[in-house]
Amino acid sequence: MRVSQLYAPTLREVPAEAVLESHKLMLRAGYIRKIAGGLYSYLPLAWKSIKKIEQIIREEMDRTGAQEIMMPIVQPSEIWKESGRWDVYGAEMFRLKDRHGREFCLGPTHEEMITTLVKNELHSYRQLPTNLYQIQSKFRDEKRPRFGLMRSREFIMKDAYSFDADEAGLDASYQKMYDAYERIFDRCGLKYRPVEADPGAIGGNGSHEFMGIADSGEAGIVYCDTCDYAADVEKAECAALPAPDEAPLPLEKKNTPGCNTIEAVCNFLHAPILKSVKAVAFTSDKGGLVLCFVRGDHEVNEIKVTNAIGANEVMMAPDEMIQEAGTVPGFMGPIGLDTKKCTILIDSTVMNMHNVCCGANAVDTHYVNAEPSRDFVYTKVLDIRTAVKGDKCPHCEGHLKEARGIEVGQVFKLYKKYSEALGATFLDPDGREKPMYMGSYGIGVGRTLAAVVEQYHDENGIIMPKHVAPYEVIVLPVNVKDADSFSKAEEIYETLNQHGIETILDDRDERAGVKFKDADLIGYPVRIVVGPKTMARNAMECKVRYTGEMKDIPLEGDYVKAIREVLDKTL
Repeated sequence: MRVSQLYAPTLREVPAEAVLESHKLMLRAGYIRKIAGGLYSYLPLAWKSIKKIEQIIREEMDRTGAQEIMMPIVQPSEIWKESGRWDVYGAEMFRLKDRHGREFCLGPTHEEMITTLVKNELHSYRQLPTNLYQIQSKFRDEKRPRFGLMRSREFIMKDAYSFDADEAGLDASYQKMYDAYERIFDRCGLKYRPVEADPGAIGGNGSHEFMGIADSGEAGIVYCDTCDYAADVEKAECAALPAPDEAPLPLEKKNTPGCNTIEAVCNFLHAPILKSVKAVAFTSDKGGLVLCFVRGDHEVNEIKVTNAIGANEVMMAPDEMIQEAGTVPGFMGPIGLDTKKCTILIDSTVMNMHNVCCGANAVDTHYVNAEPSRDFVYTKVLDIRTAVKGDKCPHCEGHLKEARGIEVGQVFKLYKKYSEALGATFLDPDGREKPMYMGSYGIGVGRTLAAVVEQYHDENGIIMPKHVAPYEVIVLPVNVKDADSFSKAEEIYETLNQHGIETILDDRDERAGVKFKDADLIGYPVRIVVGPKTMARNAMECKVRYTGEMKDIPLEGDYVKAIREVLDKTL
């Protein structure tokens, strides 16, 4: 490919809509173009990188014995209704009707579709295990599509589904996929960390997310400074924290005018926030009021609350619902409430505390010297807080650290969730009919590319790892009008391509500085410069984008081998 023919319109200005560096740079470097909110066209540079990522995925999936298929994007509502997800998946699902009025959706994921396919074909334990995968566009009507390919409404996903005869088989399939994902992201050059995760709308009981580490990542993760424990903050376990022993004091009510926040009441009472209890009120798609109580300096974890009450989604409760339960917004407390009127969840750390202040369920009133084990009423005591830096690791004596991550892949143990709902059964060796054990495994292909750019860039542009770069080498003649050097540049370009090194030639009649800037912006791993000055040295000038290292490579001799050695040592 010659740059004069390449469709890669670069931009000098940073697009106003872009916030993340990956979004800015992929627009500026001519990788993508926005069509509408959350919808992007992949231009040739991005599409070549996407295809390379897909090839890495295919090679590693095939290595595990998984087989590639392709299923329809448009899915009938019946299979989603049969699984119970049609009405609970949420507003992210694109729903549509055909000319006959039949309901369909654009696939946000394919658990129902694959289970329906397999249940009609796999009937015996001899046909298990089976793992099928596809690489296909998915559609989710994101409430706030943003950050370019990080959170778009249409995106490319590799989704795979395993089918096993028992839990041991599922564990083996899950581990195969986990190991394959590590190889995939290693080969893409991504810095990542697998973390325990909540399965969310996909369901099941076991899940890991693969997080590309980046300060700009949407997801918070915590990890132990001693052992290998790591988890998404939505999933991270929090051990109950101890509190100093104290003799219980008599419960008292205090007038606290205008103190409807935990900070205000602690300041008014001159009480440390560590001896206060904070309230948060939710409702859910199941209905009803859920009152949650955590230590004053802690935050309620909505995902843990959602799982605790068996809901699909929780949202902030309206004031009217709070008042109907016999309490007051801003002054809620777990003393004297009726558990028949609301669900009361108390974080396990709170139950270790003594002589605390909390709301008294009346305007401008709080309790002091409340003893949780003596005074509080509750439905459940459990872990409902969000883990933070410095917390004790739930698996060893270490402590948690924090990082940000970009979710590029996730693996799920679905167990029998879909096979039982959709009737995917097989006959065991004794002829008994049993539901299959399933796993689901996804990789965001476009998001992986964006995560790579987010991790590898500088003030001049993108720094592409060689295995996912659209081209490995750019040959840049300084002056296309200088016949000798331009002819040599063309020769190098042709020779490298003939030897399997993907190379592009910048044959534009532009100033060298313009070409250098574009090469850095696009992020070619290696730049070869040929001009009258290098010809005088009987050399080509080689620059590594990742390190900035520059060296002369002789024009005589095996320069292909020399360039390959440079590529082998770069990112």
